[in-house]
Amino acid sequence: MKNLSRALALGGAGILTLAACGTAPEAGGGNGDGGGSDAGGAGSEYKACMVSDSGGWDDKSFNESSYNGLMAAEEELGIQTQTAESTAVSEFEPNINNLVSSDCNLIFTVGFLLAPATGNAAQANEDIDFAIVDSTAQDADGNPIELDNVKPIEFNTAEAAFLAGYLAAGMTETGKVATYGGMDIPTVTIFMDGYVDGVAHYNETHGTNVEVLGWNKDSQSGSIIASFEDQSKGKAVSDEFYNAGADIIMPVAGPVGAGTLASAKEGEGRMVIWVDADGYETNSSDAEAQSVILTSVMKLMGEAVQAVTAEGSEGSFDNSPYVGTLENGGVGLAPFHDFEDKVPEELKGELDTLTQEIIDGTVTVESEAAPKES
Repeated sequence: MKNLSRALALGGAGILTLAACGTAPEAGGGNGDGGGSDAGGAGSEYKACMVSDSGGWDDKSFNESSYNGLMAAEEELGIQTQTAESTAVSEFEPNINNLVSSDCNLIFTVGFLLAPATGNAAQANEDIDFAIVDSTAQDADGNPIELDNVKPIEFNTAEAAFLAGYLAAGMTETGKVATYGGMDIPTVTIFMDGYVDGVAHYNETHGTNVEVLGWNKDSQSGSIIASFEDQSKGKAVSDEFYNAGADIIMPVAGPVGAGTLASAKEGEGRMVIWVDADGYETNSSDAEAQSVILTSVMKLMGEAVQAVTAEGSEGSFDNSPYVGTLENGGVGLAPFHDFEDKVPEELKGELDTLTQEIIDGTVTVESEAAPKES
C-alpha cells in the first residue's frame, strides 16, 4: 500500500534538499547571503568533522544517524573526515577544539546541549564552517545567536510525533499510552507535545478517551528522567507505565530507550514507538526488540548532514537555517515493519489523510519547542 507518511520517511536524500525555511540549497549551488568561509574544495582536500553528544555514535538514535550521514558523504564525495565521540558534557569543548586544531573545514556538532560550545568555537574560529544538528548556536548564557559560519539543522518533529500519537491512540487496547523524556530540553519536549496532541486529535475525531501518561503539554511537565545514558532509568519508568495500564510507550531519550524495549519484551501486548531513527533498523541485531517496535518518529539527520557536507565541499556553504518538516521530507513515520498487517487499513488511510492535512495547514501542529521558520 502506498502510505504517504511512510513514503516521506523512506524518501531519503531524494526528497530531502536543504535550504532556508526548510527548502534547502541544492548541493553545489551558489553561495548564500549568510556568509561562511570559502574553504570549500572538491575531493580529498576537503575535511568534514563531527562531535557527538554524550550518547556516543552507537546510540541507535540521533548521534548514530548523523554519523552515518557523514560516512555517506565521505564515500560519495571522496573527502576526509574525522570524529570526536563525547561521553560527558565536559568533553564538548575539548572535542570541538581538537577538531579545530585538526584542520577541519566543516565541523558538525550533534545536539542541543552542544549549542554554547558551538557558539564559542565558531566565534573564535571565523574561518571554519560549523553546522549544529537540532539547535542554533548559543552564547555562554544559553541565548540563541546567529553567526555567519554556523548553519542550524533543525526538525519540526512535533508534526511526525502528532502522527505517532494518532497511531498510538488508534492501536491501544488498554486506552492508555505513555511517553517520557531524557532531558527537559526543546528537542525532547517537541516530540512529547506532538504525541499528546496527536492522541487528543484521535479522541476528538473518534469520540474516544485515550489517556496519555507521562506528559502534560499545558503545564510542560511530566516524566523527565534526567539522562540520555542510564538505560536502567528507562527500564524503571517504562515498567511503571506498563504496570499502570499503558500498552504503547514513546521514549524520547536516545539510547535510554533500550530500557523501554527491555521492559516491553517482558509482557504481552506491549509496544514501543522509537524516535529519531528507524528503531527497527538500528536494532537489527535484536529480533525480539524489533517485534515490539510499532513505528518510529524519524528525523532525517543523516541526509541533512550529507547534503550540508556536499554544499561545503563545493564552496556553497551558508548559514541559512534548515527546518525539516513533513512537507519537505525532513521528518516522518518509519514503516510499520512487523506491525504492517496489524495496523488496520482504515487507520493507515487516516494517517495518510492527516499527513496531507498537516502539510496543507488544515490541521495545525503547535509546540513551544518548534524551530522557528524564517
